[in-house]
Amino acid sequence: MTGHVVVVGDALIDELRDDAGVREFVGGAALNVAVGLARLGLPATLIAMVGDDEAGAHVRSYLADYGVELIGTSSEYGTARAVSTRSGGGEPAYVFNEASQRRRIHFGERERRAMSDADLVAVSCFAFDDVAQADEFAGALARSGTPLAIDPNPRTGMLHDRDAFVASFEKLAASASLVKVGEDDAAVLYGTPLDALRARLIDLGAGAVLATEGAAGATIESDGVVVTRPISTLPGRIVDTMGAGDAAFAATLASLVDGAPTDADGWGAVLNDAMDAAAATCRFEGALLRLPSALRDLDLDGIGT
Repeated sequence: MTGHVVVVGDALIDELRDDAGVREFVGGAALNVAVGLARLGLPATLIAMVGDDEAGAHVRSYLADYGVELIGTSSEYGTARAVSTRSGGGEPAYVFNEASQRRRIHFGERERRAMSDADLVAVSCFAFDDVAQADEFAGALARSGTPLAIDPNPRTGMLHDRDAFVASFEKLAASASLVKVGEDDAAVLYGTPLDALRARLIDLGAGAVLATEGAAGATIESDGVVVTRPISTLPGRIVDTMGAGDAAFAATLASLVDGAPTDADGWGAVLNDAMDAAAATCRFEGALLRLPSALRDLDLDGIGT
């Protein structure tokens, strides 16, 4: 597996609150994907907004620990933060600070050069409803000529204009090599079932669509091939679902960076890897990508305590 991926999107501090107390993790969907790619053996660069504050220092240190290059836009509002309160099932409910809601990435010479030099550009949890920012990104991407993968990942606490978000997202999705969408994306952006959104994106021209369906597994559709896989069965209980989608997206990107499959068997293998990564990640607290090998020789009853 070779190739270099540039990931564009969010980097933040995840503050988790539940009956066990308060914990903080470095996170953000785009950051999770970039770190996940690095853990899968691919060089990765993250383009994101990071404040010049203590939280931003934690983000930079974390990325350095995993060998992910950061091209950061400074933030006058500090580093983004998401406070999540967990239900008994592990599903988070988020509240975002002002930096999250006013997220802005600058696409200057360094960012454009990184995108041009990459084998793949992936974008996740980007402010598509900021039309000027979305157009700036689209222009930089067009000049780079680099293939694109998108996870729109809208967050209701950061979404200001749904129609503008959808318009900017679809403009890029129409020529993307891969689009990942989930049930929440379909509900928040379109108010339609996930199958309908998958069909819409294929009709728009997306090369492949990865549709994640929570406990029902996931489906990939590309060029008339439709492959579905259930959630992978692994030992241990589900501790935290927060990073499942990001892990599945990262694993899919890692499988596709050298070229997309051409038949059902190939796409099935890609989806198997994605489901394995998602299931293993859910066995640990936080969103750091894990593989089934991480569960070997562990006290599975103690994970997450």
